[in-house]
Amino acid sequence: MALLEAHGLKKNFGKVQALRGVDLDVNEGEVYGFIGPNGAGKSTTIRILLGILRASEGTAQIFGRDVWKDAVEIHKNIAFIPGEMNVWNNLSGGEMIDVLLRMRGVRDARYKQELIEQFDFDPTKKCGSYSKGNKQKIALIAAFSSDAELYIFDEPTSGLDPLMGTAFKECVRTVKAQGKSVLLSSHILSEVEDLADRISVIKLGKIVDSGTLEDMRHLTRNNVSAALNTSAEKILPKLNALKGVYGADVKNGRLSFQMDNNATEEIMSFLVKHGVTHLNSTPPTLEELFIQHYDADENGADTIDGAKSDVAEVDVAENNIAESEA
Repeated sequence: MALLEAHGLKKNFGKVQALRGVDLDVNEGEVYGFIGPNGAGKSTTIRILLGILRASEGTAQIFGRDVWKDAVEIHKNIAFIPGEMNVWNNLSGGEMIDVLLRMRGVRDARYKQELIEQFDFDPTKKCGSYSKGNKQKIALIAAFSSDAELYIFDEPTSGLDPLMGTAFKECVRTVKAQGKSVLLSSHILSEVEDLADRISVIKLGKIVDSGTLEDMRHLTRNNVSAALNTSAEKILPKLNALKGVYGADVKNGRLSFQMDNNATEEIMSFLVKHGVTHLNSTPPTLEELFIQHYDADENGADTIDGAKSDVAEVDVAENNIAESEA
């Protein structure tokens, strides 16, 4: 069952078209990865889902409620973490966490102290003295201390060191095990790869690919490295001539190439025939899948449906919340 559904979301900021028809659905108990570079439309989409911005076109519902009309009721059961946490500098970190929890109506924050220790956070210092990473910890601790049904994260580990990034992953796995849902927007591809059940790639305000990581890998080529007991240079021309083989070369005496999944049997038979002694075949990483959707055109600019990317302009539009939505 989908907790979050969005169909055909479009958003214009004057002449800037930030979203061009975004479709998303997040099911109960799943982590949904939402990836794309700055200016692709991730934050604009999330702000619409939170009821901060009103879509120019399209519909979006969370818990079966309209995200714009029923934002107050929806917010009672979601936890949101932005990529840039704003705090009251005169409060201590612990006081700031308590304020955030009270605003959500949370009185029994049973996991708060455990999370403070997990994120190695000192709650006694004034917020004005905290680094960006420590301010982000405030948001993380407050979010995971609440009993939300849906967690919406927009670059949640911004400013955190790798160790704290690991702590964040553990928390996501915990809430998922409890049957909660997570929409994870991030440019840290390894983070999404480790956590997400399904992924959507957004490019210039439009979803260009969606599915499980394995679904997306079926559309790509594996990376192969093979050692032979015969001369690799000698058979290289024959290997390059095989259907489904790309970029074959010899590196440090080993064959290195990419191959289509549907050509695996023929290619493996060829290698066995020529005395393969060691073979390593790896699927593409999420980063490699991501890069495929962001190949530049001949002028070095991304395009979609004939529209040229202007990341700076879209970034300004995304952040121009002052444009009246009330």
